[in-house]
Amino acid sequence: MNNELKIPNHVAIIVDGNGRWAKEKGMTRSEGHLAGFENLRDLSDYIFSKGTKILSLYVFSTENFKRSKEEVSFLMNLFVSKFKAEIKHFNEKNVKVVFSGRHENLPAAVIKAEEELSDATKNNTGGVVNFCLNYGGRAEIVDATKKIIKDNIDSDEITEELFSKYLYQDLGDVDLLIRTSGEERLSNFLPWQLSYAEFYFPDTYFPDFKEKDFDKALEVYSSRDRRFGGIKNK
Repeated sequence: MNNELKIPNHVAIIVDGNGRWAKEKGMTRSEGHLAGFENLRDLSDYIFSKGTKILSLYVFSTENFKRSKEEVSFLMNLFVSKFKAEIKHFNEKNVKVVFSGRHENLPAAVIKAEEELSDATKNNTGGVVNFCLNYGGRAEIVDATKKIIKDNIDSDEITEELFSKYLYQDLGDVDLLIRTSGEERLSNFLPWQLSYAEFYFPDTYFPDFKEKDFDKALEVYSSRDRRFGGIKNK
């Protein structure tokens, strides 16, 4: 085994377990989501400090609208307040923020907060946070296909490289996918970008997934013999 620590350029995290974390502590699911978002700030800073350049975060799927009206409403309000509050922090850290997902069904206040945060950080160069909000992987592929058709691209010109540029964000492939809480599903998250990613599924609920836990993920990632289409990554 090579003991050299390898740093993934693009890390993706399925933020999972906030509700169960709260339930086990006798708290409401909303309190769990708040704790998860608070952990996200410090963890993101640490991940970038290790050398990762892109961080994609699955914070709300298209299917999450099926949750209770109260929980969805709390999350929407949380997104608005946190996105506005964190503009200064992201600028201080020189981090650019982008969003992946559909605007359909999102409250106008959430869309406005997304646009304000994206615009305020668009010139930052120290890293990229990609919030996947109202996101679905199959929907992303469908939407990319529709845009290609709308642009009248000849079928002979369509390549994997071109298709990637029509996704919600052209951020390249994911190197390491982490899903907290012990679940071992992708749940329609970044199917195109995860084609050659390494997967890591810790049992830890997201509010408890701290710096030491990410370090463990890096150790596991570094121990993997990555292959691309059967070709060893050297």
